[in-house]
Amino acid sequence: MTHLSGKKVAFLATDGFEDSELTSPWEAVTSAGAEAVLVAPSSGSISGKNGYAQSVDLTTDGARASDFDALVLPGGVVNADHLRLDAAAVDFTRDFFEQHKPVGAICHAAWILAEADVLSGRTLTSYPSLKTDLRNAGATWVDEEVVVDEGLVSSRTPDDLPAFNAKVVEEIDEGAHSGQTA
Repeated sequence: MTHLSGKKVAFLATDGFEDSELTSPWEAVTSAGAEAVLVAPSSGSISGKNGYAQSVDLTTDGARASDFDALVLPGGVVNADHLRLDAAAVDFTRDFFEQHKPVGAICHAAWILAEADVLSGRTLTSYPSLKTDLRNAGATWVDEEVVVDEGLVSSRTPDDLPAFNAKVVEEIDEGAHSGQTA
């Protein structure tokens, strides 16, 4: 399964990410043939809330959305809260929307989407505690396993990872074939 061959996917995370929400989508996109790149605010490595550690490939201050075909945002409360305070991470995220590229956000990751001001008129899901924040940012929040809205793929929890991964891969593939995405 290499239908994403030649595609480059950014994963934006920092310490405190939900381990499976990084590792499972990473495996899904790389198994489909894409190159995955870990982008974080600081160089070195980051650690998940359950102890998984991964080396950082690129820092947010040097990352450009134009160098990637898609973005995946793993959740985790601490990860998501710290990322939304990093101006370079917020700008990097916003640029994917401005360039109409696929973005996947699971669990608490949607916080950075509110910070990037890209949710007006969008429908998405997240961990339920973000519902009011996302609605206040202009989104329609729904409680579903996976939601796709013009290239934005969202899910609620690690339990939703199989559906999330499938839709993320599908959206990257559709973007690759059509020459454009949301």
